[in-house]
Amino acid sequence: MASVLAGHEEVTHRKLPAVGARLNRIPVAVNLVFSFIFILIAAICVIPVVFVLIISLSSNQSIQVYGYRFIPDAWSLNAYRYLWVSRSLVGRAFLVSVGVTVSGTLVGVYLNSAMGYVLSRKTFRFRKLYTWLIFIPMLFSGGLVASYLINTRLLQLGNTYWALILPIAVTSFYVIILRTFFQQTIPDSVIESAKIDGAGQHTIFYRIVLPVSLPALATIGLFLSFAYWNDWFLTLIYIQSTHQHMFPLQYVLVSIDRSIQFLTRSAQYLSGEDIARMPAESARMAIVMVVVIPIALSYPFFQKYFVSGLTIGAVKG
Repeated sequence: MASVLAGHEEVTHRKLPAVGARLNRIPVAVNLVFSFIFILIAAICVIPVVFVLIISLSSNQSIQVYGYRFIPDAWSLNAYRYLWVSRSLVGRAFLVSVGVTVSGTLVGVYLNSAMGYVLSRKTFRFRKLYTWLIFIPMLFSGGLVASYLINTRLLQLGNTYWALILPIAVTSFYVIILRTFFQQTIPDSVIESAKIDGAGQHTIFYRIVLPVSLPALATIGLFLSFAYWNDWFLTLIYIQSTHQHMFPLQYVLVSIDRSIQFLTRSAQYLSGEDIARMPAESARMAIVMVVVIPIALSYPFFQKYFVSGLTIGAVKG
């Protein structure tokens, strides 16, 4: 009897891999369809960027006569030369943006992760109260006037780099993601064992929690870096024109684009030759390329953590 059962189990184990392989096998036609769909989606994402690059390298006369084309009638670098004329201003603004993006991302990741870790521990007495206080801003906002008065009158952040960092450093959405990530990734038994060994909360947070939380931290860091790099509204609100050395790249490029629009609308006061030489349309696309390329190059460093960080942090609230 035992030999019969053993033989039956052996046959079953032989059949299971074959059945699994047969079920997991994708037909060639289906594989081709999925490949075509993925290639199409990739093209939809990449082609607009390539089109913007081509327009930025097109001559202004070609754009005026033929409009936007993948193969322009004439190529030109006038748009980038137009930006190169303001290279001292653009270069300084670029360094300001890099500094604000790096500093703001580090500060934001630390503050959001610290708050998320505290709220993830069941031993924290006011855990539910602070969770509700953090959740409320996701539904209701204090408004622009209230935030402006707090940042300028109470915190005295006007005309400082902190005005470009602190207002968007902490977001309720990021805190909730990290709180859920910590709850599901770091068991209470690990924290209790560290406490028994004599580790304090700071040691536990820096030596245990953060090293195993790279997917979530990288995801939040990617979101924060995008937010800081693309932000120009905080500069418009908190930085006065007397502090132009603090203008980030986005604000400077927006100002250049507004100057181009103003000159274009005031064409009746300029000679036709001046209007013809000014690369209005191609300069706008060149501004887009200057903004997009640096932050796009940072995405591959976060890519391997991006999906896992979001999915783990979104399993439950």
